[in-house]
This record gives sequence, C-alpha cells and structure tokens, in this order.
Amino acid sequence: MKNISIKILFSLFILVARCTAWNIPSGQEQHTTFIVSFDGFRWDYLNRGITPNIAKLQHRGVSALSLRPAFPTKTFPNHLTLLTGVYPEHHGILHNEFLNPRTSERYRVGDTSAVRNSTWYNAEMIWETAARQGVKTASYFWPCSDVHKKTGEPTYLESYDRNRPYLQRVNDALAWLQLPKEQRPQFIALYFEETDNQGHEFGPNSPQINFAVQQMDSIVGLLVQGIEHLGLLDATNIILVSDHGMTEIDTSRVVNIASFLPNVKVQYSGYGQVMMIQPQKGEEEKVYSVLKENERHYRVFKKESMPEYYEFSEHPFILPIILVADLGWTLTNRELSSKERSTFGKGNHGYEKDCLDMHGIFVAAGSDFKKDFRTGTLWNIDVYPLLCTILKITPAKNIDGNLERIGFILR
Repeated sequence: MKNISIKILFSLFILVARCTAWNIPSGQEQHTTFIVSFDGFRWDYLNRGITPNIAKLQHRGVSALSLRPAFPTKTFPNHLTLLTGVYPEHHGILHNEFLNPRTSERYRVGDTSAVRNSTWYNAEMIWETAARQGVKTASYFWPCSDVHKKTGEPTYLESYDRNRPYLQRVNDALAWLQLPKEQRPQFIALYFEETDNQGHEFGPNSPQINFAVQQMDSIVGLLVQGIEHLGLLDATNIILVSDHGMTEIDTSRVVNIASFLPNVKVQYSGYGQVMMIQPQKGEEEKVYSVLKENERHYRVFKKESMPEYYEFSEHPFILPIILVADLGWTLTNRELSSKERSTFGKGNHGYEKDCLDMHGIFVAAGSDFKKDFRTGTLWNIDVYPLLCTILKITPAKNIDGNLERIGFILR
C-alpha cells in the first residue's frame, strides 16, 4: 500500500512537470465539462474521511446526499441512463445481460460485437445530441460509448481496456485539453472501475474497498492538478458520479428459481438480482402462480402489472414475468456448486433503486455550479438535461429526465 502511494506521488510529479511544459496559447480558453464515473462508488464512501481531494471539490461546488440510479441498478443500464436521460425501458439496455425473445439473441457486456451493435439501443446519447449541434465530445472507456451509430459518436474515443493504468487515463484525457480551440472537446467522459472491482470481491465495508476509494480520490487530485497547471481550472467543470452502490452478499442467500419449475420449459433473461422469465404460450399464469406461492426473498410481478415506480414495463424485450431479489439475495436458474458459489465475492448490486445501498455519488464543481452547496438525493435520469444546459445544446425530445429537479444546483 505504501509503495502504491509513492508511485502515485511520483506520477503526480511527472504529470505536473508535463502540464507545466504544455503550451496552451492565450485566447483559446473555452469551457470544458468533465463527467467522471467511479463504478460502484457507494454514496456513503464519501463519509469515511478518506477522500480529501473530493472534499475540496465539494467545498468548491455542489454535493448531493446521494445519486439515485435507474432500475435495475446495473452498470451498463445506468451509464446509458446518465448520458441519455431515459430509463432502461426506453433506451433498451435492460440489464448487463438480457434476451431478445424475438430472435433468441443475447446482449452481454462482455460481447463486444453485441455492445457495439446499434440495434440494441433506442435512445440518443449525448455525443449524438452534441454532434448534431457542432459540439465536440470525447469518451475514455465510458460504457456504451463505442456503439457504431451513423447519427453521431464521440469525436474522440478510447475503447475500454481494463489493463490501461488509471494514471495513463488521466494523462490522456488532459492531453485532449492541449488541442487547439477548434479541435478541443467541450465534453469529456471518463470511467474508472476500481471501486466496483474491490466492492464485488471484498464487500463495501472492507479495508480493500477503503483503499480503492483512496486511489480514486488520488485520481481526482491528479485530474484537478493537471487542469490547474494548464491554467484551465476556471474554465472547466468537473462532475463526479457513480452508476450504483454496493451491498453485502453471501453464498447462503441464494434462491434457485428453476427448482420451483421442474419439467417446465421457460426462457430466462437476466440474472442475480433481477430475472425475467418467458413461459411457453398458454403457461404464463401457471408459472406466475407457482412463483407467487414460493415468493420468499424475492418479489414476482407480471409485466402488465409491474409497479410504475420501477419504470420497467414498456420495452418489448421485458419478458412476461419479472422477479426482483430482496437486498443481499441472489437469484439463479440452476443449482450452483460450492465452487460456483465461491466466485460470488462479498458484494453486489442490481437491486431496488430506492435501497440506499444502491445509491451512488454526485459532486460537481466549476464556473457553472453553485459554491459550497449541499442538497439531498438527485436522480441520475436528470444528469443528461443538466449536461445539455451546461453545453448550451438542445436535448433530445421525449426524455424522462427533468431539468427542474436538478437545475437549481447551477449558478
């Protein structure tokens, strides 16, 4: 741990030296907005007294009690919600893995060809909104940013590489700020996965997650220092968000849904905390009744009667029966061996969006934001219209986000 801290300090020295050497011609300053996502960074990690750099941003700008995610509280659905302003039932990415019941094709976050296939996506991303209006954008590893769309992609794009060092990501993003005014992006999205990785493996109350939080706080310090040494701090907004939080799990809290349906043919979509089921034609009521009778540690809904607060019923790929696990429980469609259970780790997410353990962070500082301002819980669905306002572009029509719920944090 000590050696890593020394490496970070040394890298900071190198970064500052590079920034000092960069020559940003006078008269070329323009406002740039960074949005930085720390995957799985739970709202209360900021209350542990181990994030001094983020605390400085909070003092300089706006800090929310928490950021409420969309349901399900998974990585890809929520990163897309953040930058489209619509719920998963409208943008189409319903889970990190789900089924197209019409073709039996599956979307999986690890399947690059599926992730980049635009036919899965139904909403306009902010790069498309910006491109239509002449605003340059950049994405560094933001999930779903490398979708091939004729209507607009990031002007500058770095596709995800888990082996790329975090410090290199910061350096490369800062290099975009060196570009001449006519080439420089006005919007830059950055993504870091460390808190999600450690939260899954060791749980949200472990020493390992605390160290990961400290690492990400150091990254914030490096980014701010780099912008400051370029002389662009007053012309830059920095927004810190996370896609979801994390809760503790264990291998004893598992429900095998298939055990309730012996000799019944169904298709499953999703896994873990949210599962969807497609019974054979004519057996929907039978399957639902069986699952309702065994409803312990999960809740079961019919698609047509899914409560509105889930915002999860309108997409054609949402199957007729939806199961939602209780906090800390895991749903499977088969009996798991002890070896398979051992891969669970000690933390997970994907549960109800109103469970506070699933909430993320929202911190923003810069010339467009109020100073030293605290507010309650914000909704991630409203971040897209907020960004459009800052970038002075007109948002897409028919979004679910509402500027009125978040616009008060602007100056």
